[in-house]
Amino acid sequence: MSKIPQTPPATPTLGQAFKYWLKLGFISFGGPMGQIAMMHTDLVERKRWISEHRFLHALNFCMILPGPEAIQLAIYISWLMHGVTGAVMAGILFFMPAFILLSSLAAIYLAWGDVPLVQGLFYGIKPAVVAIVLFAAWRIGSKALQNNILWGMAILAFVAIFVFDIGFPWIVLAAALLGMIGGKVMPDKFKSGGGHGASNKQYGAAVIDDHTPTPSHAQFSWAKLGMTLVVFASIWAIAMFALSGSQGLAAMASFFTKAAFLTIGGAYAVLPYVYQGGVEHYGWLTGAQMMDGLALGETTPGPLIMIVTWVGYMGAGLAGAAVATFFTFLPSFLFIIAAGPVVESTRNDLKFTAPLTGVTATVVGVIMNLAVFFAWHTFWPNGTGETPFAQPFEWFTVIIAVAAFVALWKYKADIMKVISASAAIGLTYSMLLPLF
Repeated sequence: MSKIPQTPPATPTLGQAFKYWLKLGFISFGGPMGQIAMMHTDLVERKRWISEHRFLHALNFCMILPGPEAIQLAIYISWLMHGVTGAVMAGILFFMPAFILLSSLAAIYLAWGDVPLVQGLFYGIKPAVVAIVLFAAWRIGSKALQNNILWGMAILAFVAIFVFDIGFPWIVLAAALLGMIGGKVMPDKFKSGGGHGASNKQYGAAVIDDHTPTPSHAQFSWAKLGMTLVVFASIWAIAMFALSGSQGLAAMASFFTKAAFLTIGGAYAVLPYVYQGGVEHYGWLTGAQMMDGLALGETTPGPLIMIVTWVGYMGAGLAGAAVATFFTFLPSFLFIIAAGPVVESTRNDLKFTAPLTGVTATVVGVIMNLAVFFAWHTFWPNGTGETPFAQPFEWFTVIIAVAAFVALWKYKADIMKVISASAAIGLTYSMLLPLF
C-alpha cells in the first residue's frame, strides 16, 4: 500500500488551473453527477487541490442553490483558490465548449435535420454515461454515507423521487430539516463526512485542506457583499439595456433570468419550466425539437442545463443562444461570489454543516435515480410511461455500459478514455449494423 502524502502539493498557478478547467469543459459528460465525480477524482484524489471535507461542504451548498450544481461547484473551488478571476475563468470554461458544440449542432439540425455521424457517436456515449453516473453514485456514496442513518436517508430519497415522483427541491428541504434535527439529537451521525475521520487519511494533505485558513478574498464583510451585489446588478441591467432594441431577445433574457432564480434542483427541475415557456408560451421551438435538444444535451459535455442554449438558438439563432446562456449562468456566479464567504465561515459550525450533510446523503439517492433514468432511455429508447419496456431492447448498449463501468471501477480508467472508446465503438457498430 502506497504511503499517504503528508505534505500538500504546490499551489497550482492560474495557468495550471486554466488548463484543467478547459480540459474539464471538453470532457464533462455524464450530467451533473458525472461531472461532480470527475472533479472529485481529479481535485480530491489525484491532484489534492482540495480536501474531501472542503469539497463536500462546497458541494452541499451548491446542491441547495437554484441552477446547475456542477458548474457552481467548479466556480466555488476555483474562487476559493484564485479569487474572482478563478471563479469567472472556471465557470466560463465549464460551459463554453458545450455552448459552441450545441450551437453548431443546432445550426446543422435546422439546416439538415439529421446528423448520423453524431448519432453514431452518441450511441456509444449514452451507455458510457450510464456507467459514469453509477460510478458517481458508488464513489460519492462510499465516502459520504458513513452510518446507517445517512444510508437510510439516501434510500428514502431514491424511493421518493423514483416511486412517488416527489420534486427534488422538496427532497432537499426535507433532508436539510432532518439534518438540522439530527445535528441536535445525534450530532456524531451528522458531522461532515459522516463522523469518520479526516479525508487526509485517504488521499493525503491537500492545498486547501480541512484546517487550511480561509484566504483573505474569501472572508466575509458586509462591504464586500454590498459591492458584489451592486456589480452583478449593474452587469444585468447593462445587458438588459443592450437588448432593449429587440423585444424578442429582451423577453428571452427576462425569461431565462427567472428560470435561473426560481428553479432549485438542477437541470431536471428547470426542464418543465423551460418547456412550458419555450414551447407553449413563446413558441421558440416545438415539443419534438425540445426533446431532440435534450437528447443532445444529455450526451454532450457541459451542464445538462445547456439545453437553454439549444432553446435560444431555435428561437433566435446564435444571438438567442448567447442570450439564453448568459442570463441562465450569470446568477450562478453571483451566488458563489456573494454567498461563498458566508459558507466558508460556517464550515466548522455543526448547526450549519449538519443540514448540508443530510443533503449529501439524499444526493446519493438522486444520483441512483438519474442512473436508472439514463439506463431506461438507453436500453429501451422507445420506452414510455405507459409501455416502459417497448421494443427494441438495445442489448449492445448494455455491453458497452457494463464494460465502461468495469473499466472505471476495477481498472481506474480515465473517464475521457472511457468516453472516447465508447463513442468509437458506438460509431463502428452503428455503421456496420445496416450491413447485416
